[in-house]
Amino acid sequence: MPLILYLDNNIINLTIRLYLQQKGLYMKEYVPVLKRTKLFAGVGEDEITAMLSCLGARLHTFKKGEYVLRQGEHLNEILVLAEGSLHIQRDDYWGNRSILRHIGVGEIFGEAYVAPESGTLLNDVLALEDSSVFFFDAKRVITTCSSACRFHTIVVQNLFFAISEKNRSLVQKLDYMSRRTTREKLISYLSEEAKKENSPYITIPFNRQQLADYLSVDRSAMSNELCKMRDEGLLEFERNRFKLREKT
Repeated sequence: MPLILYLDNNIINLTIRLYLQQKGLYMKEYVPVLKRTKLFAGVGEDEITAMLSCLGARLHTFKKGEYVLRQGEHLNEILVLAEGSLHIQRDDYWGNRSILRHIGVGEIFGEAYVAPESGTLLNDVLALEDSSVFFFDAKRVITTCSSACRFHTIVVQNLFFAISEKNRSLVQKLDYMSRRTTREKLISYLSEEAKKENSPYITIPFNRQQLADYLSVDRSAMSNELCKMRDEGLLEFERNRFKLREKT
């Protein structure tokens, strides 16, 4: 019996080692994606690969419709979306949903809860499609390692810049929400997206219901307003693609 147990333990340990090796290789497949993120801007792929262990990186996959994070949970990590797309959202007691933000590949989230007194999560994060997410230990990210490598310092600097840019986006969202009418909210949002693209042709990351939830307006009223704006020659649209037209 002791021999059998010994062999079983060896098999278990071997399985664990193989699993960890596979996870490591799996994470390395996403290094080119990480290189294109704001968090790792200016850091080479070899350096990123070496830093994954230093930053306590873990890669998790989520099926479409699964929650990445839930309201009320504690978070001690900074997350980066490696594949797929996510929504940060909140449902009230009666099930009314507000979409706070769309997260695309390479974007950082969760950093708002790095501070010790941040408390629990205020919102849910939902996978809109099959997605892969990197979890980085927040303390390891903001604290340079004993070797004090130059690349870790760059990552800390990049994190500061990313937080500053996100704060600007939140201010812009407040501007949308401060508009009194559905039309004013639509004009403000679509105008800003056109400025970002430097083009009157834009593709937004929302369907109709999601856009209504993002702007906190009624879907039917919003759809009616879009049709009126189209009839007035202000824009053209097909699903989530828009062309803004100058007033004649």
